[in-house]
Amino acid sequence: MKATAMGKVRVAGFTVSIDGFGAGPEQSLADPLGKGGRELHQWMFGTRMFHDMIGKPGGETGVDNDFAQRSMAGFGAFILGRNMFGPIRGDWPDDAWKGWWGDDPPYHAPTYILTHHPRASIVMEGGTVFHFVTDGIDSALRQARAAAGDLDVKIGGGVSTVREYLQAGAIDEMHYVVSPVVLGQGEAMFAGIDLPAMGYRMTEQATTPKAMHVVMAR
Repeated sequence: MKATAMGKVRVAGFTVSIDGFGAGPEQSLADPLGKGGRELHQWMFGTRMFHDMIGKPGGETGVDNDFAQRSMAGFGAFILGRNMFGPIRGDWPDDAWKGWWGDDPPYHAPTYILTHHPRASIVMEGGTVFHFVTDGIDSALRQARAAAGDLDVKIGGGVSTVREYLQAGAIDEMHYVVSPVVLGQGEAMFAGIDLPAMGYRMTEQATTPKAMHVVMAR
């Protein structure tokens, strides 16, 4: 019997500050990425990829745009932590909240939300279907792999979700973007994690005026 091809598990386009924070403190409806977190992503906002995503003409091409396009390409499924999906904590009060992104989220594939509180799946425009997983990261990854087939699975964040999969040894490749921003506090991406000891090595690096792109793999 021929083996079924399986894609990689990747982190892509995940931005951290110079001092290692992947989000600012005090996430809220007004500050989805925490206070100061929006500043991390200035490298992406001007790219043609981001303009296309929000239906705006134009946008810059070049290295930042190339990495931005790669950060959403080749994925058959996504995994997000609950904080990436929205600011609500605890039990879902109702079914009104459907994510930060409006009726057509950027994922366009099955997207698995890690949560402790059950909720029915949500079918959105553009092919995105949000599934809510209450039995842990291993279950979410099994479901995402099955949905993705031979395409890759993206661990989309936030920081705690990426750290969980990283510490579980589940991530094959990571593209981080170091933004020239100092947050001072927030969610630390690499605290207590020894990447070389886990077998990761640098495979690609590129620097632009707005960012340093680093790709690591095992």
